[in-house]
Amino acid sequence: MRIHPSSMVRYPLLSLCAALSLLFQIGSAYAFTELSLKVGESAGPGDVAVTLQIVLLLTILALAPALLIMVTSFTRIVVVFSFLRNAIGTHQMPPNQLLIGLSLFLTVFVMMPVWHRVNDQALQPYFRGEISQKLAVEKGLAPIREFMLRQTREKDLGLFVRMAKMPQPATPDQVPTHILIPAFVISELKTAFQISFVLFIPFLVIDMVVASTLMSMGMLLLPPIMISLPFKILLFVLVDGWYLIVQSLVQSFK
Repeated sequence: MRIHPSSMVRYPLLSLCAALSLLFQIGSAYAFTELSLKVGESAGPGDVAVTLQIVLLLTILALAPALLIMVTSFTRIVVVFSFLRNAIGTHQMPPNQLLIGLSLFLTVFVMMPVWHRVNDQALQPYFRGEISQKLAVEKGLAPIREFMLRQTREKDLGLFVRMAKMPQPATPDQVPTHILIPAFVISELKTAFQISFVLFIPFLVIDMVVASTLMSMGMLLLPPIMISLPFKILLFVLVDGWYLIVQSLVQSFK
């Protein structure tokens, strides 16, 4: 299997999946091959091409976290969890590593149907040599674009279309990917902030009630957060907050 370097630069999403598969194939094919270093011999064009492909593949793997954030549900999930922790008032609990890990696994859960379609429609037929590289790229991008288009607002999409000074697309298929991705990201941020605002309201009410009670009792030197924090944790546990929030987040992508 050979992957053209220019396609890896233009289509990083499909190339990321292809890079993982290629590295596994290289490892299994050359697991028992002797490594030799030859000094004084010039590399041929084929060796240079393979070297460039490996460098580009490693570069794509280094950009994997950015691709994960930009084209999946990770943005909405991690922002909501961060606001939830601030609303409760436990600034270090749960820790960042736990929240990011939970966000990653929820992202895998939400995006799994999309990845299955990419694998079945594009990657596996391309690895078997049944379709060309160009057709594999088109089929691989289609499920990802469909997911992003479902979550992107028309207003946000129109903003980048106007800033790009391009004609108004007649169909969603005519929207370029480099315009769809930033529109999808700002739409996800807006949705995450809306959900977070709703989460803040009950905890804010508890803070106001506790602060008013302490003021009426003349306890001005007692920090209200010390009294309200146990009540906010108790409220969150009684309503089974993690169950409700995870359920609402996952269902919001349907």
